[in-house]
Amino acid sequence: MQPASMLEVHGIIHPGHVYWNPSVSALYSESIRRGEGSLAEGGPLVCSTGIHTGRSPDDKFIVLEPSTEQHVWWGKVNRAIDRERFGLLQKTTLQSLTKKDLFVQDCFVGADPAYRLSVRVITERAWHSLFARTMFLPVPAGQRSDEQVPEFTVIDVPSMEADPHIHGTKSNVFIVVDFSQRLVLIGGTSYAGEIKKSLFSVMNYLLPLRNVFPMHCSANVGERGDVALFFGLSGTGKTTLSSVANRSLIGDDEHGWSDEGVFNFEGGCYAKMIRLSPEEEPQIYSTTRRFGTVLENVAIDAVTGKLNLDDDRVTENTRGAYPISFINNSVPSGRGGHPDTIVMLTADAFGVMPPVAKLSPEAAMYHFLSGYTAKVAGTEKGVSEPTATFSACFGAPFMIHHPSVYARLLGECISKHKVHVWLVNTGWTGGAYGQGHRIGLGDTRAIVESLLSGALNDVRCERDMIFNLEIPTECPNVKNEILQPRSTWVNGADYDDKARTLAGMFVDNFRAFESETEAGIRQAGPR
Repeated sequence: MQPASMLEVHGIIHPGHVYWNPSVSALYSESIRRGEGSLAEGGPLVCSTGIHTGRSPDDKFIVLEPSTEQHVWWGKVNRAIDRERFGLLQKTTLQSLTKKDLFVQDCFVGADPAYRLSVRVITERAWHSLFARTMFLPVPAGQRSDEQVPEFTVIDVPSMEADPHIHGTKSNVFIVVDFSQRLVLIGGTSYAGEIKKSLFSVMNYLLPLRNVFPMHCSANVGERGDVALFFGLSGTGKTTLSSVANRSLIGDDEHGWSDEGVFNFEGGCYAKMIRLSPEEEPQIYSTTRRFGTVLENVAIDAVTGKLNLDDDRVTENTRGAYPISFINNSVPSGRGGHPDTIVMLTADAFGVMPPVAKLSPEAAMYHFLSGYTAKVAGTEKGVSEPTATFSACFGAPFMIHHPSVYARLLGECISKHKVHVWLVNTGWTGGAYGQGHRIGLGDTRAIVESLLSGALNDVRCERDMIFNLEIPTECPNVKNEILQPRSTWVNGADYDDKARTLAGMFVDNFRAFESETEAGIRQAGPR
């Protein structure tokens, strides 16, 4: 333990015991001793997040102040809170920590030393400290970073609830970023993903100011040094498709792309655990049997300690946080060169998007700005089944600048490095959700393998006249008939109706970006 007075710089006065950069084993012991989690067969720690089993996007705020006012994309995604009300919330939150035991992790976000951010994560729960130590790049156990204050601080207090009438929040949950103080306050929720995503949002603000492209994507590299990026929202397959035996994993969720190449923001992975299969996802499945993995809301037998990954009674959004080193062929440096291939993943709930389509640079920017997919059950409160949605940059909830800022950076990177870009649908075929079926993982893997090998770079394509997409006429190890989604439907007229409906949604959604984009980009979308 370190002197409690070291937290005074953060406004925390007279806390209880302060545990500074405790080891994984020490955090296991504290979590179990305090009744925060259970030890499962094989070694993972299983914890419950209570009523909040996913992110609370409506409870995210940014303090409105002069230094950031002109840069933030204010609105539904980035809600403003005034300094006065935030000051009240901050004061009450810090006072709530008096005489309370606290856990501190000094970490870094960003594997590239030129762009990494030093952060301090202060939590009231041991398992949240373990989560932070797992997900970020920690200093050695038992040590502390430089005496100076870190560049950003996260204070996570699930027991502290906001009062909307006093603090100006939407509910008792709050995730608030104050860039002037370089501070994140989280309260009212035990969902650990809020810690991870708040710092992703911070990087999404800071890096574009340095002309570095922050990305919600996974990344891996082949034996030839060929780097691939996988964009997509939760549930579209980023983690599953990038964690494969024949390629080395750079990272599974958050990256930056600088003049030197790509770099992981994190030191861990945060994967969905529901219905994992040892046959189809062996690497990720194996992490559920290891000491050092933190499992959220996964069912466990209280007597035997055995896990049931198929149990969704609490939530579909069961999660596991584990060190990226648990993936056998991960890249220790967390860095790679410039990408050769970009795969944009979507889970189409209408069942009308093709399994794979080639994108021109203009089409790539169009679909990046659109960010079409389906919200998968459980990733957000109130979502019980897949619902069509558009999320700019495949991660609008985490984007602080206007989406056009990130699209410009993407376009510049594609043009400069001559990257092949593809749209891959991991959603439904043969009908809409409830009628058709999910595209087989085996087919998706075969498609992705062909994309990364370059086998489809020169294949003949046919243009889809509704979605304005170039669809390959063949793909190794994939039946030709599934490449054209209309042919998988029993009734072609029903397909046409659904396709036109979705195309209209694309057009309506893109109107928000028309004034910020060139004609070539606007014309590259559905018609």
